[in-house]
Parts: sequence; structure tokens; C-alpha cells
Amino acid sequence: MRAKDAVGRYGERVAAAYLENGGWQVLDRNWRGRDGELDLVALRAGELIVVEVKTRRGLRFGHPAEAVTARKRARLRRLTAQWLAAHDVHPRSLRIDVIAVLVQRSGAAHVEHLVGVV
Repeated sequence: MRAKDAVGRYGERVAAAYLENGGWQVLDRNWRGRDGELDLVALRAGELIVVEVKTRRGLRFGHPAEAVTARKRARLRRLTAQWLAAHDVHPRSLRIDVIAVLVQRSGAAHVEHLVGVV
């Protein structure tokens, strides 16, 4: 596994733990649809969130959330519709969030949850 892939997988584990600690039930991880992959899908009290996780080891290339471009947000909307069509889940509300994970030199992770980016 490439170092970049390992950092991304670590960030997804951190993000999933963050959601679970906040009372969310993670329904899916790395779900693949026709147009790509959803990192996390979670449910809490009838609210469904699709989460794009972006992880970086530093800010040299900008904040992790900056990587979620308009094109990526459009793909996330399409993938969310595909996920809903493939699952028997009927949430009362739905949103798409970004969780930015910044891995610090100490190995600790700083998590920033951006709600409703789409």
C-alpha cells in the first residue's frame, strides 16, 4: 500500500470513530457505485449523512477540505442517489458533509467536520 493510501485509510478510520463517538451509526464504508466511491454513510435519528473524508499530513497543499471541488460535489450527489437506490433506507433528512483530518507530526489527528457542503 502506498503511503498516500495508508494516510487516507487512517483518516477514514479516524472520521468513522469521530462519527460513532457522536452517536452516528456508520452504515457503509468505501461504498462503490457507478461514478466512484462514497467514503462513509452514517445515520442518526433519521438523518442520513454521506461523508467525504479528506486527509493530509500538512497544509503545504492547502486545507484538506479544499480538495472537494464543485466537480467532486456533483459526483457525491450522483453517488448519494445511487446509494439510496441500492439500499432500503428512508431517512427523514439527508446531507453531504466533509470531514477533514489533519495528521500532526506527533501522529495525533485534528478533525474538522464541515456540515452540509452540498
